[in-house]
Amino acid sequence: MKPGELRAMSEEQLGLTLKDTIKHLFQLRVQSATDRLETPSEIRKARRDVARIKTIQTERLKKAATGQQGTK
Repeated sequence: MKPGELRAMSEEQLGLTLKDTIKHLFQLRVQSATDRLETPSEIRKARRDVARIKTIQTERLKKAATGQQGTK
């Protein structure tokens, strides 16, 4: 997924996407261990998607924390 698509999602959608991506990554690892994985690059793509989602979630948390501190 592209970062722009992820940033357009709500917090709930990001959480669900993260869970789905982690499940997909697990399935890819199992396939890799049993030598049934057709495209090894899929593992890398899934790991990068997880990192992107977590980065966006962290950015939103920091932005919310900064916004709360400024209102005091």
